[in-house]
Amino acid sequence: MIRRLLSLVPPGTVAVGAGLALLGLASYVHLAVAGHSLTEADYSSLAALWTIVFTLGIGLFMPVEQEVARLVAGRHSQGGTPGPVLARGAALALGLLAAVVALIIVARAPLADRLFAGDGRMVAVLIGSLAALAVAHTTRGVLSGLQLFPWYGTQLGVDGGLRIVLVALLGLTGVTSPVWFGAVLIAAPLIGVALTAPPVLRAVGGGVPVAWAAFLRGLGLLITSSLLAQVVVNIGVINVKVLDPSDVATAGALLSALVLVRIPLFVFASLQASLLPGLATSAATGDRGAFNSLLRRALGIVTALGLTGAVLAVLLGPWLVQTLFDAPDVLGHGDFAWLAAATLAYLWAMVLGQALLAQDRHRAQAVAWAVGVAALVAATLAPVATALRVELGYAIGSVVVAATMAALLRGTRTGGPAAVHTTAAREAVAPGVTSAP
Repeated sequence: MIRRLLSLVPPGTVAVGAGLALLGLASYVHLAVAGHSLTEADYSSLAALWTIVFTLGIGLFMPVEQEVARLVAGRHSQGGTPGPVLARGAALALGLLAAVVALIIVARAPLADRLFAGDGRMVAVLIGSLAALAVAHTTRGVLSGLQLFPWYGTQLGVDGGLRIVLVALLGLTGVTSPVWFGAVLIAAPLIGVALTAPPVLRAVGGGVPVAWAAFLRGLGLLITSSLLAQVVVNIGVINVKVLDPSDVATAGALLSALVLVRIPLFVFASLQASLLPGLATSAATGDRGAFNSLLRRALGIVTALGLTGAVLAVLLGPWLVQTLFDAPDVLGHGDFAWLAAATLAYLWAMVLGQALLAQDRHRAQAVAWAVGVAALVAATLAPVATALRVELGYAIGSVVVAATMAALLRGTRTGGPAAVHTTAAREAVAPGVTSAP
C-alpha cells in the first residue's frame, strides 16, 4: 500500500518533503528555545531579524533558484552542463545581495536603534544570514534542475538538523544573547551547502555561456511578486516594531503566533512542486477543463488545510505560544482568528498565483500582489490597537490579493483562451520549493 501511494507522487516529492519537514520543525525548535532563553526585548530583536531575513532572502533569492533550475533543466535535457547557468545565477545573486547589503550599511544606525535595541552586531548577523540564503538558493537551483532531489532534500535536512542541534546547544549552555541565536541562520545553511556541494561541483563544466536576456526574462516580475508575497505574510512583526517600538511583548508573541498559524503553508510547499507543472501543461495544451479541474482541486485542498489549521489555532493558539515559545500572554483567541483567516486567504492567493504563472501572466500576478500590499498598508493605518492593526493588514491584504487574482483569472476564462507561451511550460520543468519559515 505504501509503495502504491509513493508511486502516485511526482519524483523527488518524498525526498524534498522530508527535508522541508525537518527544516520546518527546526523553525519551531529554534524559536521555542530562543523564547525560553531570551528576555522579551531580546526575543523581539530576534523576531525582527527573523522576519527581515526570510522576507528578503526568500523574496530575492527564490526566483533566482527557480530560474537557475529552469535553465539547468533545459541544458541538461540537451546534454549540456550547468556551469554557465550557475555562473550567471551566482553573479545575479551576488549583485542582488550587494545591493541589499549596501542599503543595510547605509541604514545601519537606524536599523540597529529601531529594530535591534541598538545592538549593531545584529545588523552584521542580518547581512551574514542573507548571504547564506543567497548561496543556498543558488546551489539548490542546480540540484533541482538536474533532478537530484535526494541531494536537494539533504541540503534542506542538513540545514534544519543543524539548526536544531545548534540552538539546543545554545539552550543547554545557557546562552542569552540574540546574536548567537541569529548566527545559527548563517552557519546551518552554509554547512548544508558545503555538505551537498559534491554533485554540484561534479556537474559543473564548460559550455556556451547563457545569454543574460534568457536568464533575466520575466525574472524582474518574479522577484517583484516574490518580495511582495513575503511582505504580506511577514511584515506584521516589523510593523509592530515600527508602530510601537516599546511594545516588545507583542512583537515576539506575534512571530510565535505566525509560525503556528502558517503550518499549512509548509504542506502547500510540497503541493506546489507538482501544481505548477500540471497547470502549465494543461494551459499549454489548451485543455481548459483539466486546468480548471486541477485548480479547483488545489483550492479545495488548501481550504481544508486552512480551515483545519484555523480551528486548532483559534482553540489552542494562546496556550501553545505560551507553552512552546514562552511568549507573553498578549494575544487572545480573537487574534488567532484573524491570523488564521489571513493565512487561509494567503493560501488561496498562492494557488491562484500558480494558475497565473501557468498562463505566463507574470505581470498579472505582480499587479495582484502590489494591490494587496497597498490594501495591507491602508488597513495597518486604521486607528485601532497595534496588534489588531497588523492582523487586519495581513488579513485584508491577503483577501485582496486572492480576490484580485480570481478576478484576473475569471477575465481570462470569459474572455477567451489565454495567450500561453512555451515559456510557461519551460518554467514548470523544475520549480523551486517555496519555504515558509
